[in-house]
Amino acid sequence: MTEPLLRADGLVKHFPVLRGVVFRRAVAEVHAVDGVSFEIAPGETFGVVGESGCGKTTVARLVMRLVDLDDGTLTSDGEDITRVRGEALRKLRLKMQIIFQDPFASLNPRMTVGDIVGEPLHIHNMWKDGGPRRVRELLDLVGLAAEHAERYPHEFSGGQRQRIGIARALALHPKLVVCDEPVSALDVSMRAQILNLLKHLQEEFGLTYLFISHDLSVVRQVCDRVAVMYLGQVVEVAERDALFDRALHPYTQALISAIPIPDPELERKRRRIVLQGDVPSPQDPPRACRFHTRCFKAQEICEQIEPELEQRCDDHPAACHFAEPRAPVVESPA
Repeated sequence: MTEPLLRADGLVKHFPVLRGVVFRRAVAEVHAVDGVSFEIAPGETFGVVGESGCGKTTVARLVMRLVDLDDGTLTSDGEDITRVRGEALRKLRLKMQIIFQDPFASLNPRMTVGDIVGEPLHIHNMWKDGGPRRVRELLDLVGLAAEHAERYPHEFSGGQRQRIGIARALALHPKLVVCDEPVSALDVSMRAQILNLLKHLQEEFGLTYLFISHDLSVVRQVCDRVAVMYLGQVVEVAERDALFDRALHPYTQALISAIPIPDPELERKRRRIVLQGDVPSPQDPPRACRFHTRCFKAQEICEQIEPELEQRCDDHPAACHFAEPRAPVVESPA
């Protein structure tokens, strides 16, 4: 069996809520990530999906070691990277890079595109080994011209800026690229182009992606396996087709039922699941099953015992006491 490129085991991250002007003190905690575990195989695209505020971006930042874990372990290529610092963390950056959600805010407006793309090469003392040539190669890889290296980020469209961010992420030949909602800020036509570019780069260089998104349509297009998050926890993990055809968790079923269908006739016949109430506060998540306050299957046990993420219905892991596949969201014609 192939060793996972990345293994996350029981990741926990709570952020303190501070009050006071002179003497700042923690009065509560935001439970951003609570016990998240997953594995990513070399060459696959592993998706993490969920509503805004569910903790998926925090997972991306934990994986990249941009924030420290409160608990849990991270392993890359069999090496424990949970607490790496200094030179060890610097070397880790050669293997792991990130593409940020906002293609404008993530680029320094005072630097030219050539400087932005070449900055990782300077930081890791690789510029002297053909740095200018490498910048030209990277720009060509992402569909930009060599003369674009002399321009500044504000001179480009949103899609072009994201291409610049992708070029920068590839500068050090990484194995793993974390894609933090890389197309959410783009229009539909640009989304398709960037997704096709990411797929092409993956095939050409054998890249592995951790793909963060709130858009299930995008996830279905690009991911091999998917983890669904709700309020800081993973509630279901499955192969892409198994998830969309046989979703087991009520929350996943509700998300899938909300995906637009292009055919108006099928859209009219579909069975949509409308969740009641608002997402609970991550400062005070519900006890036991965190989804029970909005779940259409909730029973007394859901308020008392937290369900484990384990195999259900001889299918894939789901954290629900009453996990079972639901009838198709579109009714069969009479």
